[in-house]
Amino acid sequence: MKSAPHGAATSDVEIGNISRHGVWVLVKGREYFLPFEKFPWFEQATVKQIMDVQLLHGEHLYWPQLDVDLELGCLERPDEYPLIAQDEKKA
Repeated sequence: MKSAPHGAATSDVEIGNISRHGVWVLVKGREYFLPFEKFPWFEQATVKQIMDVQLLHGEHLYWPQLDVDLELGCLERPDEYPLIAQDEKKA
């Protein structure tokens, strides 16, 4: 008996991995790494908060529990977005 072929992915965005260095996000089949040193909002966040991510309008990642909104452009072309996020507690 043969298994049925895998279906298409049902989500355009998912968290691939969380490590002590950062978060891997899969968006429309492409993987992005968000290091904590550049994206400090995620370093103290819970797994549940990080996993609750949405893709809005096909170009914005939004974490409602953290109130973090990132444009995919800053992940695809970081040189065009030279500012590094500042953690309000550290600033």
